[in-house]
Amino acid sequence: MPLTPNATLPRRQLLLSAAGAFTAAATKAAAMPAGITITRLTTGPAAVRMIGGETPATELWTYDRLAPGPIIRLPQGKPFHAAVENRLAQSTTVHWHGIRLPNAMDGIPGLTQKPIPPGGRFDYAFTPPDAGTFWYHSHDNGLEQIGRGLAGALLIEEAVPPTVDRDLVWTLQDWRLDPDAQIVPGFDNRMEAAMDGRVGNTVTINGRLPATLAVRAGERVRLRLLNAAIARILALRFEGHRPVIVALDGQPCDPHEPADGRILLGPAMRVDIMLDMQGEPGRTYQVVDDFYERLSYTLTRLAYDQATPLRPHPLAATRQLPPNPVPRPELGSAVLQEVRLQGGMMSGMGRMMGGGTWAINDRSMTGDGSMSMPPLLRIARGRSCILDFRNETAWWHPMHLHGHSFRVLSRNGAPVPHDAWGDTVLVRPREHVRVAFVADNPGTWLLHCHVMEHQDGGLMTTIDVI
Repeated sequence: MPLTPNATLPRRQLLLSAAGAFTAAATKAAAMPAGITITRLTTGPAAVRMIGGETPATELWTYDRLAPGPIIRLPQGKPFHAAVENRLAQSTTVHWHGIRLPNAMDGIPGLTQKPIPPGGRFDYAFTPPDAGTFWYHSHDNGLEQIGRGLAGALLIEEAVPPTVDRDLVWTLQDWRLDPDAQIVPGFDNRMEAAMDGRVGNTVTINGRLPATLAVRAGERVRLRLLNAAIARILALRFEGHRPVIVALDGQPCDPHEPADGRILLGPAMRVDIMLDMQGEPGRTYQVVDDFYERLSYTLTRLAYDQATPLRPHPLAATRQLPPNPVPRPELGSAVLQEVRLQGGMMSGMGRMMGGGTWAINDRSMTGDGSMSMPPLLRIARGRSCILDFRNETAWWHPMHLHGHSFRVLSRNGAPVPHDAWGDTVLVRPREHVRVAFVADNPGTWLLHCHVMEHQDGGLMTTIDVI
């Protein structure tokens, strides 16, 4: 099967440097007198011109008829209210991914709220404690609803933002399109579900097939990378440049260059980078995704104008982002919980309880969650916990914990450097990964793989914080 870009689809020039103007127009948030930010989101079908040229518009499911949904920018530590109206022909919810919010606002059908029926409405309200790059998406029939477009960026702004020349967002989405740019049906392919999941043939940036990003020599760009795909893993290389990672899943880390020059993004993961534009005026540099062996492609290009460099040397301002108020786990007294990831093609799932293709510790929680299933762990509020992921499968799993952020401790016994945090950790085949968090947020929280077929097929459980 051909992979990105789809050779049958014409490419269109897209000036991504206009993202700032798009953000201002798309964000439907207004400051209220009492310090509350309020927004309204409406889910429903819409035709979106993702490809351009003579290619027809693509029929998607959207927030506010936009793909991706409107970029929501909020101040850190200030109350937020979102009224969501559902105009789809099926129920939906909104999950505010990565936000440490009250359990009742987490957007999980049957667990934290009743699904929003067609024609219905639900009001979400929370105060985001952390600054950073987050996102929102459906968590009801998420495989198809995210796969058809229900996702958007959620940016919580620092009280004192870093010094950069531009702050850009790339919401990366993966689509399986036919030659008329329509979504190919068949989100329930059982063979794909037992392997990598539904990997598409077209990747878009901010809802458009990308061509170039216009840049100027000497500028510094904060680039927020968000993988909103349902299965595709990305490994991005910036030809001729040295990106510096400054945040993972919204949480600041020690600024550092990626070890092998590749920025690895599993589904649901975010990476903030600082990119000093030190290329030659008038030259163009590729941004390549080479995660899948022998299927490397050019995602986009950095196109330098002919102008005199903005400054002769890289900006001297610090790249370090201000810390968030995330509690640090006490490792010496932490509860240790083994999390065995099981299943997939050729695994022999007959012993699993729940009838799924995938399982955690021999139990499969399928669909959007079998909430009668016992939790993986019950832990007292305020205790520290180490999750000991052991991937017994031949496949990659981005494991996401709701309601908390965790510190990534080690991979195969080797310490992870740079004070890395996250809410989603990419666990390689046969890999052993440990993360730790403080269970300070009461409620029943999902822990699941964010390859959506893997979640639907049983790679999901819950943790009770009591």
